[in-house]
Amino acid sequence: MAWQTDPMVLFHLSGEVSSENLSAIQPLLVQFTGGQVTPTPDGLHVEGAMEGTDARDVNRRLLSELRRVEKRTRLRAEWTAGGTVYRFFDYVPKSERPA
Repeated sequence: MAWQTDPMVLFHLSGEVSSENLSAIQPLLVQFTGGQVTPTPDGLHVEGAMEGTDARDVNRRLLSELRRVEKRTRLRAEWTAGGTVYRFFDYVPKSERPA
């Protein structure tokens, strides 16, 4: 019997990141999302994408990596895939709606 894995889906990210150490967080955002990171008055805005099995998976992986560098990092994220937008604040799912 072969192991069956969930298919990988490309999730597009639009998010806001705030942190005590933005200069250390910015290169990680570019590395993990392959996207564009721009400074804002409150932190960083990121537009990018990541592959994963579901929105919770990609959100958790990204925030965990950012918090390895700086514990006081916050992520407000909208992940879009398959015609649905998934909103998160840190690790907590906030809403799900059609794109």
